[in-house]
Amino acid sequence: MTAGGRPRNPALDEAIILATRARLVRDGYSRMTLGDIAADAGVSRPTLYRRWDTKLELVADALDYGFRKQRDQYDIDIASLDPREAFTEAVRRLDPAYFNPDAMVLMGNFAGEVIHTPELLEMLRQHAVEPRVTLLEDVLAQLQQRGAVSEGIDAHTIATMCFGSYFGAFYRGESREDIPDSVVAVLWPVIAA
Repeated sequence: MTAGGRPRNPALDEAIILATRARLVRDGYSRMTLGDIAADAGVSRPTLYRRWDTKLELVADALDYGFRKQRDQYDIDIASLDPREAFTEAVRRLDPAYFNPDAMVLMGNFAGEVIHTPELLEMLRQHAVEPRVTLLEDVLAQLQQRGAVSEGIDAHTIATMCFGSYFGAFYRGESREDIPDSVVAVLWPVIAA
């Protein structure tokens, strides 16, 4: 129960969260308004303000909503995969759009806000970037333990390069579909034991 004694309606909460996520992509953080979000969600402004004191708090919850839905998909069971296939699958999951087709636009919007609202980029780093690159680093460590990948590799740099390949393709207007196979074709001969 909330302070007023009435239980919160989870359907309203989700409608507001989904409206916020859509506005973040469409308008970006600075241009979106709480009034627009309330209208999109079909709720009144007081309904929105009873749940969140500030736009930043609402955005934090909207991002967390997406991150929670994605979190379980970060893990890869590589035991049954050929080492190169495991590496390819980890590179595939680095794709920001693997879980959310609007992620590249959202990340660009947040990068554009870094001067005014640096907290947004930090949220993105913590919840969307680091879990992905850590996944690849962990897969590389497991492949090292299996003797499939050289001990002397720089997993951090490899993960950063692989993650950046998606942004490079996005800004060049290229398809991201072939990135995992293309990146692995270049890197695997260098890192394989």
